[in-house]
Amino acid sequence: MPDPQRPADRNIPQRLATPVQYLRGVGPARVEQLAKLGLHRASDVLFGFPRDYQDLTEIRTIAQLEPNRELTIRGAVEEVELRQTGAGRTILGVLIGRDAQYVRALWFNQPFLRERFQHGQELLVTGTAKRTGLVWEMHHPRIQWLEADAETPRGRMLPIYRLTEGLAQRQMRQIVRAALDQFADMLDEVFPPDFLESHGLWPIRRAIEEIHFPTDPAGLDAARRRFIYQDLFVMQLALALKRHQQAVPQSAPAIPATAKIDARIRRLIPFELTADQQQAISEVALDLGRDRPMNRLLQGDVGSGKTVVALYGILTAVAHGYQAALMSPTEILARQHYATLEKLLAGSQVRRALLVGGAPAAERTKLIAALAAGELDLLVGTQALLAEDVKFAKLGLAVIDEQHKFGVRQRAGLKNSAGTSPHYLVMTATPIPRTIGMTLFGDLDVSTLRQAPPGRQPVHTYLASPSERDRWWEFYKKKLRSGRQGYVIAPLVEQSEATGAASAEEMFEALSNGPLEEFRLGLIHGRMSTEAQRHVMEEFRSGKLQVLVATSVVEVGVDVANATLMTIEDGERFGLSALHQLRGRICRGSFQGFCCVFGNLDAPAARERLEAFTKTFDGFELAEIDFKQRGPGSILGTEQSGLAPLRFADLSRDTDLLTEARIDALALTAADPHLADPRFEKLKTMVLRRYGASLDLADVG
Repeated sequence: MPDPQRPADRNIPQRLATPVQYLRGVGPARVEQLAKLGLHRASDVLFGFPRDYQDLTEIRTIAQLEPNRELTIRGAVEEVELRQTGAGRTILGVLIGRDAQYVRALWFNQPFLRERFQHGQELLVTGTAKRTGLVWEMHHPRIQWLEADAETPRGRMLPIYRLTEGLAQRQMRQIVRAALDQFADMLDEVFPPDFLESHGLWPIRRAIEEIHFPTDPAGLDAARRRFIYQDLFVMQLALALKRHQQAVPQSAPAIPATAKIDARIRRLIPFELTADQQQAISEVALDLGRDRPMNRLLQGDVGSGKTVVALYGILTAVAHGYQAALMSPTEILARQHYATLEKLLAGSQVRRALLVGGAPAAERTKLIAALAAGELDLLVGTQALLAEDVKFAKLGLAVIDEQHKFGVRQRAGLKNSAGTSPHYLVMTATPIPRTIGMTLFGDLDVSTLRQAPPGRQPVHTYLASPSERDRWWEFYKKKLRSGRQGYVIAPLVEQSEATGAASAEEMFEALSNGPLEEFRLGLIHGRMSTEAQRHVMEEFRSGKLQVLVATSVVEVGVDVANATLMTIEDGERFGLSALHQLRGRICRGSFQGFCCVFGNLDAPAARERLEAFTKTFDGFELAEIDFKQRGPGSILGTEQSGLAPLRFADLSRDTDLLTEARIDALALTAADPHLADPRFEKLKTMVLRRYGASLDLADVG
């Protein structure tokens, strides 16, 4: 009688979803172990790629070892020594010999390995060796135990999988082997044969076999390339399809910047524009003049003047009788934008208002009614603008600031009651690494501001040790007495025993009763109510407070020209881009700025990052350094992007393949904008399954 719990073999997707307990070598006892590794179905096992490999294609003798090169040798255990080094630390040393030559393998703080080594055991040892006296040493090498009379398993590369307690590499390899034998032939090939050939890609059946059990390093590279390219190509194809979808003429209003409108707008700008601002304005004006929605990213370095570019677009829309919206992720930033626009629009006839989450009910009701009736030209606010009852009568332009803090789908959240599509201008003050720009913002046209407006001065930046703290505070106080204001930045809101990092609350108390006791200090952080935050910021802007102790809540949106001093505690806890944004708070006026960072200078990576911060004021250069050091996950909050995570690719490692995949994706969509060719049916299905919802690819489906 057939097992009623076993899935029927009606089609391939169902068979690939076979529970792992039905794989050869698994059974009920192993199911729980595999579940801990996230392996529930046959397809999970097929795509649970090895984390590393043991290269047995070239096994050396100990006499043939070379320094600083990973090699494999065979030998027998001669001595095993486990010793304490104090404070609970241990060193396990295993002397391995062959033909009167020796190598010592060392493991630090892993005493449990002692029981796995016995005198006379035959081993394969893989690691990077270095000379220490007359003996070679390998730190934390990989070990394969052999039978005493076993032949050396030459010519293979053994996969090394993630494991859990009770599951050995040998057992995991057997499970994967069984899954490949039973299910690998069922995998769909999403690329047509001619595409595989022209792009130098292996078929999936060959690649899946080789990535688990490679014959040699070249084969492994080819298999990896296949899966990494596919990962990146599917994402870039989704973004390319989105670009095409946006390019199809929709009911967006054409609002050209005529010579008359241009002259009227420029009269409101009380300073000379940089060449970058001029170029960005030209690009925005060109987009607005078309009858399809603008979808443009305006990225600018700290203090580069993005708001003026956005204002040009806003006033162009208003001049044509359309409304504009400016949405920011925080109330602090929204209020800052509104204050800036109030100054620039003083005396103009632009009807404007601010809408934030805590607005009084009566005031909010009146504002929403005016908006729907077309009695407001410009609405500035937070995500409160996305509320269901907020309806624009005739929205022509939506400006979204710090867009990466919202997510992809919210970009199109502002609609008009007439149902037409507005133009979209999204802005970020965080310079974007090139590879992130091709992914997170891959569906947008890009304008870039790198130049600072005339009169802005770079900030003198110092990296200080604890011994220099008193000297810095003396300088800080001298500047405060001369009339300047300053910030003190801490990574945490309150003290934490777990991290030992400085907290804003702790710093506020220490400074108020210590080095800065003669001055007026304020405290601001994200856990305070919006009303409390607003009160503190107003007092700082007005000069009632001389020093603002804060967390990174002031990273963007705080513009106080008189604030020229900044102290950053535990600087290694911030990314370079965040540090650069914080420093940007003290380059807002014509006074010279001074920034001092205290941090852990004993950690080489942290010191390198902080030294880079002190040496350059170029946010784009710092963003690239940050990306290389910290990876894509921490840049721009990409976990909030709405895009599905990459499965095999690494944006910091696979830059060349990303560029190749992007070029190929744009070429394919140019030739076949809807992937209507039947040869690409499976590829289209994969794109829609992974990115259809997050990118709203309804037209493609």
